[in-house]
Amino acid sequence: MSAVRDQVLAAGLAVFDRDGLESGTVAAIRQRAGLSNGSFFHLFKSKQELAGALFVDVLRRYHAAIMAPLDGAAIGAAAGIERLIRAHLDWVMLHRLEARFLFEIARNEWGGEVRAAQRAENDKLAERLDGWRQPLLLRGELVAMPAALFFAQLIGPAQMLCRGWLSGRDRSDPRQHADQLIDCAIRALVVQARANQEDTP
Repeated sequence: MSAVRDQVLAAGLAVFDRDGLESGTVAAIRQRAGLSNGSFFHLFKSKQELAGALFVDVLRRYHAAIMAPLDGAAIGAAAGIERLIRAHLDWVMLHRLEARFLFEIARNEWGGEVRAAQRAENDKLAERLDGWRQPLLLRGELVAMPAALFFAQLIGPAQMLCRGWLSGRDRSDPRQHADQLIDCAIRALVVQARANQEDTP
């Protein structure tokens, strides 16, 4: 059953990417997945339920991918920032359909069950991020700020570039700007780098 569910999610992702969330139909998803009407509705009550499940599934995979480079030994502030930004850029470029669905196609109009799952995934991300960040904050290596603001400062500029690429407005690979994005994030978030910047006449 799990393999069939994954097959339907993959079909939904392809159809939503091609037709959009509103215009993509259950019939098109069933046809792409090679399923009968009954088999589809045995798994999902509606297209909206499928879209919500897909959103949570993609969000979970995105979080796992960007946090994977921080697993293992203690990683310093600048090195951690670099790894997180590069992981975000790599995931977007290597998983265009998933990234486009997560950041461009899906709208935040989910029901309570999906919102609760989204919050739970975001809480897990914050917990993992803080596992790396808190020791650095205690040592005075990172600028103190709320976790949500830290993540926005860290990923926000890269995300803006990626949105341009995902929408087709910009055809250039966002990874070509990785070094500048990392440098700006380090200057904003690492205490010593920020102090040096402020001391520069």
